[in-house]
Amino acid sequence: MGFARACSVALVGVEGVVVEVQADLEPGVAAFTLVGLPDKTLVESRDRVRAAVVNSGAQWPQKKLTVGLSPASVPKSGAGFDLAVAAAVLGAAEVIAPDVIADLVLIGELGLDGRVRPVRGILPAVLAAAEAGYRQVVVPQQCAAEAMLVPDVSVLGVRSLRQLIAVLTDGEVPEEEPAPAGRPDPMLAGLLVPGAGLGSGISRAGGDGPDHPDLADVAGQYAARRALEVAASGGHHLFLSGPPGAGKTMLAERLPWILPPLTRQDSLEVTAVHSVAGILPPGEPLVARPPYCAPHHSATMQSLVGGGAGVPRPGAVSLAHRGVLFLDEAAEFGVKALDALRQPLEAGHVVIARAAGVVRLPAGFLMVLAANPCPCGRHTVQGAGCECPSSVIRRYQARLSGPLLDRVDLRVEVEPVSRLDLLGGSGRGESSAVVAARVREARDRAAARLAETPWRLNSEVPGHQLRTRWQAAPGALVEAERDLERGLLTARGLDRVLRVAWTVADLRGRDRPEASDVAVALELRTGIARGATQVVGAAGVGP
Repeated sequence: MGFARACSVALVGVEGVVVEVQADLEPGVAAFTLVGLPDKTLVESRDRVRAAVVNSGAQWPQKKLTVGLSPASVPKSGAGFDLAVAAAVLGAAEVIAPDVIADLVLIGELGLDGRVRPVRGILPAVLAAAEAGYRQVVVPQQCAAEAMLVPDVSVLGVRSLRQLIAVLTDGEVPEEEPAPAGRPDPMLAGLLVPGAGLGSGISRAGGDGPDHPDLADVAGQYAARRALEVAASGGHHLFLSGPPGAGKTMLAERLPWILPPLTRQDSLEVTAVHSVAGILPPGEPLVARPPYCAPHHSATMQSLVGGGAGVPRPGAVSLAHRGVLFLDEAAEFGVKALDALRQPLEAGHVVIARAAGVVRLPAGFLMVLAANPCPCGRHTVQGAGCECPSSVIRRYQARLSGPLLDRVDLRVEVEPVSRLDLLGGSGRGESSAVVAARVREARDRAAARLAETPWRLNSEVPGHQLRTRWQAAPGALVEAERDLERGLLTARGLDRVLRVAWTVADLRGRDRPEASDVAVALELRTGIARGATQVVGAAGVGP
C-alpha cells in the first residue's frame, strides 16, 4: 500500500482554498478513481495525467488508485489540479519521495505529452497558498512571473512533468524545446479565454506614449472637464447628459489617464481579477494602470455584475475594479441590469449567490454614465427641432431610476461644441498630464487626512464621519440644508454633497470646505446654477 499527498488551490471567484490532493495505491484491479466534488474538466484529468506520466518516462502503477481532493465539500473545477494529481500519484508509487511533496503547492495543466500548460488564476491561487502558510509553489514556467508577485513565496516554474520529476529526485533537469521563433507560444493559449473581456470593452491605460487619449483633444466642454477632474480626485461617480456628438465618450475615455497609477495592493487585486477572468495579457503579470471597462448597452445583468453557469465569474463591475466603468447610452441598458449596480456602487463589492455557491467579488469602480436627453438626442438643443413627445421623453429618462441616480455624485449637462471651440479659436485645453498632477495633489491631501482610517478617498468616507469628525466651515452647509428641507436632496444626497465639497476643497488647497466649495458641490449634484466660481487653471475648480 502506498500513500502520498500534495497540495493545490481551488478558486471560488477570486478567492482560493488550499486543497489537499491525496493518492492511495492498494492491491487490486488497476483502476483510477477521482473523488472530492470534481467537475467535468477535473474528472477528465485521469486520462491526461496517465498519458503525461507514461510519456514522461515514468511507470504508471498497475494497482487500484484512488485520488481524493480534500476538503470534499468545496467544488473543484478546471485543469489546474493536473500537476498536483500527477505528483501525488508518483509519490504514492515511490517515484518521488512522499515527504518532498507533502507541503508543496502545485498548479498547472498537463498535456498528454507531459508538457505543463499555464492556467488562469495563478496570482489569487498563490496568494491563497501564502495566506495558508505554504512557502513553496510549482507553476507553469509561463506563469512564474505572475506567481513571483506574491512576497515570501519560493516559486519554481517548470515546462514539463519530466523537469518536475528531475527537480524533486535531484536528477539532471532536461531541457525542453523552446517556442518557435517568430510565432506565439502555443502553450499560452490557456491564459486568454477567446473573446474574454471583449463583451465588457475592457482596456487598460498603459504607458505614457504619445498615442494615448489626451484631455487636450477635447474641444470646449469646460464644465464637463471640471467635473471629470473632481470625479478623478475624489472617486465620485459621474453622469454626462447631452446631445450626440458633444464629446461625452471622448471625456470618459480620457478619465483613466488623469487617475494616479495603481498602488501595489490595488495592482494585485486588479491582476487577480483579470487573471481569473482570462484577460491578463501574456508578458504583463502586473496591471499597473487603472482599467477601463465599457460594455455595450445590450449587456445582460450577469455580464455586468458577474454570474454564469456553475461558479459565478467576474462581470464588468469587477473587471473595472480600481478603474473606470463607462456605460455609454446608459438609457438603452436593461432596467434590471442598471438597478443591479446599486449594491456594488455602495458596498464596493458584489455578492453573487448561485446553486453552486456564494461568491464575493471586488467591485470598487468609478462609474461614468452617458446618455442622450431623449430618443432623438436634440431635446436640450435650442432650435434643433426635437419632435419627441413629452411622454416619450419622460419614459426615456425614467429608464435611469431615481435610486441609481441618487448614487451618482456629479451630474453635468454637456452642451454642443461651438464653432469657436471646435476650430481652435479659443485655444487648446489643458493636457491630461497637467490635470493628473492636480488630481494627485488632491488625493495626497485626502490621504494625509484619512491616514489613520480605513478610507483613502473622499467618496469612501461615511456621511456621519463627515458630519461629526471632519466638519465643514461654520455656515457652509446652509444652502445644502435648505435643499434638504425642500426635497431637492435626500439624506444620502447630502452626504454625497459633503464628499464632493471635501474634494473641491482639496483641489483648492483648503483645510476644510467653505460655503463656495459646497456651492460647487451642489451645482454639480443638482445641475442648478449657484453662482459659484468654477475655474481652475484652464478648466477646473479654483479659489
